[in-house]
Amino acid sequence: MRSPFDILEAYEQRSLQHAVQLPGREFAAELWRGVGYRIGNRRLVSDFREVVEIVPMPQVTVVPGAQPWLLGVGNLRGNLFPVIDLKYFLEGQFTSLSEGQRVLIVRQAGGDVALTIDELYGQRSFTPGQAVEPGRLAQDRYRYFVDRAYRDDGHDWGVFSLSLLSRTPEFRHAAA
Repeated sequence: MRSPFDILEAYEQRSLQHAVQLPGREFAAELWRGVGYRIGNRRLVSDFREVVEIVPMPQVTVVPGAQPWLLGVGNLRGNLFPVIDLKYFLEGQFTSLSEGQRVLIVRQAGGDVALTIDELYGQRSFTPGQAVEPGRLAQDRYRYFVDRAYRDDGHDWGVFSLSLLSRTPEFRHAAA
């Protein structure tokens, strides 16, 4: 009489004989990955290393005398941080805040900062073959922060440097 172990081993061997091999999934070292979002009519992506986390819009306490793009101070798990209307900073137009609004938490010298976005698209990956000229994505104030772009599914995505943004003197001095 065969032991239960022998029976299970025989099942495993038969199963492996009929298993369909899945294609290998190789990740190219040159694959660029980031988080995709929209500001105004621009689709942007930022490197994952620049975004600490993505959270719902915190309750904001207004700071008197601050620049209009500084919405105020938010609190996340006991940590206070400035909440910046990124669209207003870049385009001079307020972000239309809505229920379910998300913000990007970005690490900068002196502490984290929250940036409002119009829409979150999630993870995006691009290959060198998808690279295109940034064109209109790098116009106006965006030219300081977008130096390359990718095309995917008919949309151009500008690579937006949050680390350059956080080092910009105007951005760092929100007092009016």
